[in-house]
Amino acid sequence: MKSHVRTLQIAFTYIGTIVGAGFATGQEILRFFTRYGHWALLTILFSAALFIWLGTKMMIIARKISADSYEDFNRHLFGAKAGTIISLFTMIILIGVNSIMLAGAGAIFKEHLGLPYQAGLLLTIIGSYLLLKRGISGILQINSLVVPLMLTLSLILVCNTLGVPGADRFLFLPTDHSGINAWISPLLYTSFNLGMAQAVLVPLARHTDDERALVRGGILGGAGIGFMLLAAHFAMSSQMPGILQFEIPMGSIAIRLGPVVQMIFLLLIFMEIFSTFVAGIYGVSVQLQQRLPIAPALVAPLLMLICYVFSQFGFSSLLGIFYPIFGALCLIWVVMLVRSPMSPPPGQGKPPAGGAGGKKQGITIVSIKPAIRPTRK
Repeated sequence: MKSHVRTLQIAFTYIGTIVGAGFATGQEILRFFTRYGHWALLTILFSAALFIWLGTKMMIIARKISADSYEDFNRHLFGAKAGTIISLFTMIILIGVNSIMLAGAGAIFKEHLGLPYQAGLLLTIIGSYLLLKRGISGILQINSLVVPLMLTLSLILVCNTLGVPGADRFLFLPTDHSGINAWISPLLYTSFNLGMAQAVLVPLARHTDDERALVRGGILGGAGIGFMLLAAHFAMSSQMPGILQFEIPMGSIAIRLGPVVQMIFLLLIFMEIFSTFVAGIYGVSVQLQQRLPIAPALVAPLLMLICYVFSQFGFSSLLGIFYPIFGALCLIWVVMLVRSPMSPPPGQGKPPAGGAGGKKQGITIVSIKPAIRPTRK
């Protein structure tokens, strides 16, 4: 029973980490899948297969090399020097993505609740600060609550769309984009999201003793992501092309479900944004706490302040500019993950860290040697 619970926690955390602002609001799905018309169904299935395969592989490797952070994992993939550079780049991307998450929260408050944009930002920041005090357990708990509700609502969305005129439009939706661009898009989308998810999935795998739970959680998580992609694409295809005008396209679809369901749906979108924002801040904070000569308690508030400044540019503008660029750069990371063997070479443990962890290991070795060195008479 404990193994099954852990499996579900891993699956829900995997889904919750991927299903962020762009996904939950529908912007990501429109940009990477739905706008490619009849190609979208096949590319979504392809993307789901990649999430199952590469997400599971990443967690298994992270557990076997005892990687405490995504920097340890990148050092394993690229080597010590290149891995450090990649990790710093990943940190910059995570800060940009978290700014997008924060902007998505503000967009929900402004567009659908009639409340000030800044209110959504401040509420997200305050709630995140309180939850971050609980560490990784807080992330597991909030995803275990929100993700099942999102999966249930996705199922309701599919059932409701079945009776809408044009429900079969997703099969033959016209597009002006080429098939090459349509098949590159899921590669970019999957690469970007897996590159970002490592900030949470790597330490999660490190603290999971049962490898079978990781495998089952990765499979369930990837399949769940695929289902939610299909459900959102199915619903939005029936509303094309008019749905392209909305900042929160999934929120506009929820309107036809009635005011009560709409409010529940908007609340869940906000909670998904909130949980992904917390996870991203947590992942970057863990790395920075080992590198910056400031109190650990100040790292997370400083990161959230930076995200608050960038979030003033707006949600859809940030999403449209940065996501494709980040996805292209994360393709390199995915290529290295594909090439990496599932099991590290014999004798290879945790990669040497340049921060506090590496120094601690060196002190331990020095202190043991005098005790075990034979004494000459």
